[in-house]
Amino acid sequence: MSRRLVILDCDGVLFDSSAANVAFYNAILERMGQPPLDAEGERRAHWMGSPELIAHLFGHDEGLHRAAREVARTLDYTPFLRVMTPVPSLLETLRRLRERGPTALATNRGGTIPQLLDHFALREHFDLVVGLLDVARPKPAPDMLLRCLERLDVAPAQAVYVGDSVTDHQAAEAAGIDFVAVGDVAPGKRRIARLAQLPDLLD
Repeated sequence: MSRRLVILDCDGVLFDSSAANVAFYNAILERMGQPPLDAEGERRAHWMGSPELIAHLFGHDEGLHRAAREVARTLDYTPFLRVMTPVPSLLETLRRLRERGPTALATNRGGTIPQLLDHFALREHFDLVVGLLDVARPKPAPDMLLRCLERLDVAPAQAVYVGDSVTDHQAAEAAGIDFVAVGDVAPGKRRIARLAQLPDLLD
């Protein structure tokens, strides 16, 4: 299964960030005098981009929607980075992947990406980073993956996308890119339990 370009999702692949995501949105809700996320909201917080989730929560009320967007824009994400847990052997795995070819990050994260890359010293491990603010549509649209292919001049058949959600799988299919599922949520013919297994699978 040799591939030239490896494109990785962020949350759920590089990090266990569920607690950080939920804490971030609950902080927004608290500042607005709203109750915390329910179970469905917590599930959506894992794979939805911030604009999507905020629209889901407050799209019925333009005033609340506008206020929530402003709180999210100005809320310092640094404390929530400390709640994110890198997956085992993250940096070693990224180094191994980079040795075999270019790597890219494609995530529904937006304005928090620069802080995340700096906090965990990840910039040197990616040839390209594409987020929510770089394309017209978030996943499950293929825009992020197509941007990676275009910018790095790689054909779809020479790339693989590694993700953990149904939307990741849908984006890969729409882009015509092979997919590797991490964990047991996303569908896919190829599956790994943890990121550290990826280099051996690709080899």
